[in-house]
Amino acid sequence: MSKKASNIGFLVLSTLMGAAAQLVFKISLTNGVIYLLIVGILTYLASSLIYFYVISRSHLSWAYSVGGMSYIFAVVLGALFIEQVPIIRWIGVIIITAGVLAVAVS
Repeated sequence: MSKKASNIGFLVLSTLMGAAAQLVFKISLTNGVIYLLIVGILTYLASSLIYFYVISRSHLSWAYSVGGMSYIFAVVLGALFIEQVPIIRWIGVIIITAGVLAVAVS
């Protein structure tokens, strides 16, 4: 596996974990479940550590831009678990996805 493919894999994992942590934060704060807040914090910490690994091995401008996947994952997770997402937001997600893909292949 190439270094770039490995970095993309780690970025996907990091951003997915970061978005999942945001979902857990929202559920925890909405329902007053403290242990979920702790789970969210630990998940976000792990996400950050993976991200630190990636930026130590790649260009920051590339990694941060591809990290835009977090917006995509947050909307998808929100739609799956806690909220209805309006069509205009889905259009925005499509535009962000196109931008992330353009940067990822550069």
